Amino acid sequence: MSEPKCPECSGEYTYIDREKYVCPECAHEWLILSPAAEVDSVRDSNGNLLVDGDYVTVIKDLKVKGSSTVVKIGTKIKCGRIDPDAKDHEIDCKVSGVGAMKLTAKFTRKV
Repeated sequence: MSEPKCPECSGEYTYIDREKYVCPECAHEWLILSPAAEVDSVRDSNGNLLVDGDYVTVIKDLKVKGSSTVVKIGTKIKCGRIDPDAKDHEIDCKVSGVGAMKLTAKFTRKV
């Protein structure tokens, strides 16, 4: 089996290093995953896999819909449940001062 081309620069000389593919041309690294694992996973803004119970931080101020409250950047949140089948809001959590809410994974970073 030949290694795939780099998704960043389309380089042909990728190689496997432990559980990652590495491109020597642009130094891009990405995880080796089966196609089924890629579909059923939720990833944060940096591409880290999120699972139930992980801690994440918010990477930008988020307005709470229907309220004047704002979840500030850097707020640390424990993921209660991750739902990969949800369209927009994959993370169910409780935010101190706000209560239960759903977050979009692309606005979080794993701690």
